[in-house]
Amino acid sequence: MTEFMTPSEQKTTTQGQIDKAVSNYRALLEKHAPGFNSEAVQSVLGQPELAHEMLGVFRRCVEASSNLIIRRVRVDRTRTPQEALKATGRKLYTDQSVVDSMPRGEGDEVEVVFFKPDLSNRKGLISDDDLEKEFDLRGLKPADLISVAAVNEADPEFADKMPCGTHWKNADGKWCFATFDRWNDDERRVNVDRDDYVWFGSWWFAGLRK
Repeated sequence: MTEFMTPSEQKTTTQGQIDKAVSNYRALLEKHAPGFNSEAVQSVLGQPELAHEMLGVFRRCVEASSNLIIRRVRVDRTRTPQEALKATGRKLYTDQSVVDSMPRGEGDEVEVVFFKPDLSNRKGLISDDDLEKEFDLRGLKPADLISVAAVNEADPEFADKMPCGTHWKNADGKWCFATFDRWNDDERRVNVDRDDYVWFGSWWFAGLRK
């Protein structure tokens, strides 16, 4: 049986790990200090975005080694699903009737949990019905489209390396989907449509706690 941690079981970063990360970075700075101009360093240290960029690199490295990613993001619930999609800046490939069928969700700030199920025993494929069971196993429900869009608006590079999606049933009980990815390393896009196909193992799935 495949083992995984639920969002509530995931252990957070320890103080010891933080100390080690800082120590490693300090050692690198001390080693390469002779190669930096002091006045230029002082100017860079005054840039408020520096720390955020450094954290972004660290986050991407950690996420690349994880099968569970959690992003807390603010969500503008005054937007329609279509407006939320446009705000991501991605190329839209959408069926408007499917976009309109998406549950609106709630909460001005949410934790979106992205997971990647083990499909090694499924030939790398999973149906929407079986995917719903994977959400249940983790104590999650599929994330609404506006919440997933908010993550990709806040971090435009997220779906470049972590192609992600969610699904829902329309009023007729048919499965619909929304995916965010980067096509051929060139076009950032969003696909929203309805079909009966299966998901491939490359996708991360977005959920919210029940």
